[in-house]
Amino acid sequence: MVFKLQGAIPNNKAFKDASLEGNKGLCGNVSALQPCKEKKHISKRNRTLMFLTIFLVVGALSLAFAGVVLIRKGRGKQGQETDDSSVQHEYVFSTSDFDGRRMHEEIIKATNGFDAIYCIGKGGSGSVYKAKLLSGSIVAVKKLHPILEGEEASRKEFFNEIRTLLEIRHRNIVKLIGFYSHDHHSFLVYEYMEKGSLASMLNKEHEAIKLDWSTRVRIVRGVAHALSYMHHDCSPPIVHRDISSNNILLNYEYEACVSDFGTAKLLNPDSSNWTARAGTYGYVAPELAYTIKVTEKCDVYSFGVLALEVIMGKQPGDLIFSFSSPSANGEVLLNDVLDQRLPVPTPHVLDELVTIARIAIACKHAHPQSRPTMHMVSQVLSSRTAHGPQETILPVH
Repeated sequence: MVFKLQGAIPNNKAFKDASLEGNKGLCGNVSALQPCKEKKHISKRNRTLMFLTIFLVVGALSLAFAGVVLIRKGRGKQGQETDDSSVQHEYVFSTSDFDGRRMHEEIIKATNGFDAIYCIGKGGSGSVYKAKLLSGSIVAVKKLHPILEGEEASRKEFFNEIRTLLEIRHRNIVKLIGFYSHDHHSFLVYEYMEKGSLASMLNKEHEAIKLDWSTRVRIVRGVAHALSYMHHDCSPPIVHRDISSNNILLNYEYEACVSDFGTAKLLNPDSSNWTARAGTYGYVAPELAYTIKVTEKCDVYSFGVLALEVIMGKQPGDLIFSFSSPSANGEVLLNDVLDQRLPVPTPHVLDELVTIARIAIACKHAHPQSRPTMHMVSQVLSSRTAHGPQETILPVH
C-alpha cells in the first residue's frame, strides 16, 4: 500500500529502515527520498534582538515626528506673538537696560498685583500705577483694560502706542522704557512724571498757583515743539489725535511732555488716512463732525484749545476773542480772561501771553487749511523767547 505522505520524516532508525517509495511529498535523510531544504532557524536570542531593534527604530521615528510637530507649533506661536491679528500669548520688549520678564515680576510685586492704592490715574484705555523698583527708581505703569473676545481694536491700540513711541525721541515727549503683554494683562512702562497731568494741576487751586506765568509760557512752547517734531521731523508724520491737558504730563521742573499715543495715527502718503474718530470732547477739530479724515491740522486745533486753557486756567469752551494788534485794548481784554488765581503778569510776560492768545485763535480757525502749521507756531514761540517783545506775524495757509 502506498500512502501519499508529505513533509520531513523524523531522523531516527525506524523511519530510515521504512519503505517510503512513491511518497513524493516526503523528504529526509533516506536514500529513497529527496533531502529536505534547509530552513532558517531563529533562536530565542536572535528573536529578542530582532524585536528590540524594531522597537528602537519605531520609537526613534515617533520621537522625530513629535519633534517636527513641536517645532511647527512653536513657530506658529512665535508668529502669533508678532502678528497683531492673531491670538496673543506673551510679547516682551527688552533692551540693554530693560529686561522685560524681570521688570514684569518687579512691577507685580511693587504694585501688589496692581492694587488700587497704587493707581494714580485712569483713562479710557487703562489705568496708570506708580511702581518703585528694586533699584529705587520709580516708573509709571499704564495697565490696559482686559481685552475681551472680539475686541481686537484694543490690542491693536496697545501695539500702535508701542510702535509710535519706539520711533520717536524728544525732550517734550514722554519716554517709553518698555512693555509687556500677556493673556492676563498688558502694560507699558514709562518714565515717571513727578507732577502728574497738566489737567490735575490746573484743576486744583493750590497746585495751579505753582504754575506761574513764565512756567505756563514754557509749557505751551514745549507742547508746540513736540507737535512740530511729530508733524515735520518724523517719517511718516505722526498725528497724536488726542491732545488735551490730561495727556500733557509735567516733570519735577514743570517741563511739559506729550503722552498717551494710543490713538496716534501715522500719516502714510500712500494711504487715505481715514480712520475711526478719536479725541477728547472740547479739543476735537470741528471738521471731524462730518469727516473722519485725519490730518495734522486736527492736532493744530487741539493745541489752540490747550494753549487757551493754559493761560485761562480752564477750558475756553466757545469763548472767541481776537487780538488784531498789541494795543492796550487788546491787553485789557486778555487781562479779563487770564487765570485770576495768579498775580497780574509783568509787561514782558503779558506780551508773550498776547502772542500765545493770537496763535491759539489762529489754530482754532474753522477751516483746517487756514490754520498755521506747528512748525510755524514753534518758530514764533521760540523767536519771542530769543528776541523779546516784538510784533507777531503768524503766517497761515
